[in-house]
Amino acid sequence: MATISDVSRIAGVSKATVSRVINGTGQVKESTRELVRSVMHELNYKPSSVAQALATKSGNSIGLVLSDFTGSYFGILLKQASVSADCMRKQLLIADGHNQAESELKAVHSLVEKKCDVIVLYSRMLSSEQIIALNQSIDIPLVNVGRQLPSDAGYSIAFDQKNAIKMAVDHLIDLGHRDITYIGPKPVTPTSISRSQGFTDAIKSHSHLTIDTRKLTCEFGFIEGYAAGKEFAKQKRLNTSIVAASDDIATGCIKALTEEGIHVPNDVSIISIDNDPYSAFIEPALTTVEVPIKSIMAQAMLVAQKMIEGNDSTQPEILCGQLIVRSSTRPATL
Repeated sequence: MATISDVSRIAGVSKATVSRVINGTGQVKESTRELVRSVMHELNYKPSSVAQALATKSGNSIGLVLSDFTGSYFGILLKQASVSADCMRKQLLIADGHNQAESELKAVHSLVEKKCDVIVLYSRMLSSEQIIALNQSIDIPLVNVGRQLPSDAGYSIAFDQKNAIKMAVDHLIDLGHRDITYIGPKPVTPTSISRSQGFTDAIKSHSHLTIDTRKLTCEFGFIEGYAAGKEFAKQKRLNTSIVAASDDIATGCIKALTEEGIHVPNDVSIISIDNDPYSAFIEPALTTVEVPIKSIMAQAMLVAQKMIEGNDSTQPEILCGQLIVRSSTRPATL
């Protein structure tokens, strides 16, 4: 692999001159500039993006911090970010937050050191106060994804989690269900807090009805949903419907209930949140509330581009989901 030393030796110029040509800094004769570029082309020399960033104080890149990489949710986020970055002709530099507040902060600062033009942050573990302090401590614009945050935290685009749960609850109640179990994680992250509280609020909005409710704790995941489904099946009197906090929880539940001889939706209706790509292909196909993941990330990247161009006046946004009715829910049996 060719190095900057190879280019300078063959072109007969100093490495400093080659560096100035690469970074467009300093004064270089046009003839010398053309010679250096010609040699670089012959040798297929690719300058270090990090070195360019240090020299020009701009990495021509967008940083992306994700709290996790597992599951189709983050896969869709990552793919859309990559597509958007390509369209913007920007490098996408990715850092892992490891689902820990300290790691998320380290990830952001690692991208600051690489001179990213803007950083897109999907944080699960940092508090609002920590993100505000972070935004005020760095000189790179911050775009927050998946969280509704104060303006001091930088631009934010979020999904209305509580409204999504309300849509799910309303759908079951419209079908005549009056026994509803919520299955989801402990309310510790912004998403899990919003979805759990959203269920409570949605039930309260139907206070004129007598609704029997229950909450089962279950982390996101197929295996976790399967275990929760087994626990649900132990009830002496089954609730007739389930609101699952995610499609993977619902999928695990359906398998567990089927093994216990409980049929979905004839015995128990299940509705969930996300509308992951597989949700239409399991049996029965999941009724779910779609989270517009691609739209959220595409808009976040568009705002990032505007910030790079010097326009930072974009207002925070909140997107709502859409109810997708499939086969896992049906009217309650009277």
